[in-house]
Amino acid sequence: MTDTHTGFLHATRSSYDAIAKDYSAEYPSSLTYPLDQALVASFVRLVVANGPEPVADLGSGPGYVTAHLHELGVPVFGVDVSPAMVALARAAHPRIRFHVGSMTSLDLPDGTLGGILALYSTIHVPDAHLPAVFAGFRRTLVPGGHVLLAFQARTDTGHLHLAERFGHDIDLDYYWRTPEQMAGLLSEAGLTPVATLLREPQEDEKRARGFVLARK
Repeated sequence: MTDTHTGFLHATRSSYDAIAKDYSAEYPSSLTYPLDQALVASFVRLVVANGPEPVADLGSGPGYVTAHLHELGVPVFGVDVSPAMVALARAAHPRIRFHVGSMTSLDLPDGTLGGILALYSTIHVPDAHLPAVFAGFRRTLVPGGHVLLAFQARTDTGHLHLAERFGHDIDLDYYWRTPEQMAGLLSEAGLTPVATLLREPQEDEKRARGFVLARK
């Protein structure tokens, strides 16, 4: 599942291992805004209506969104590149399966997922790797399966590198993209965009939020 030979994966893994506890304490949930909750609920309804196959929460972090889907009765498991994040998720949600892995190399059989949720995790994947990531999404989804992406967005593209966070030395890259750009990449991978949304920043958010829903 992991790819230790890819530089950005190693940097992302070590960075989140360093900040896992502080990050989890600072962000106890990423579904605080009603519109975001409604989009995830809609995704869940589409997945459940299509069949019994499980949902993969890719970039599951501390596991709060995975647990939310579990509470809704959805068969779900979490995947994260950071062993420290996976350990926190397992401790907080012992009844749910979490494992270390990367969306860049999904070690899953073809056509076995009812849905893929990737909330604020594709932001660390460089542009050159996204086509292969989305091709992997299509491969592992059943026909009619859905993908929901969420990401910090902007009206144009951009890049940010952080060397420190929560007082820890890190080596973490962030890539800002538009919903239209992400929908286009999903389409090129053989997934049909269903909806795109750009939500303006709320309360203490610094950036807009982009959402893309697509179907195989």
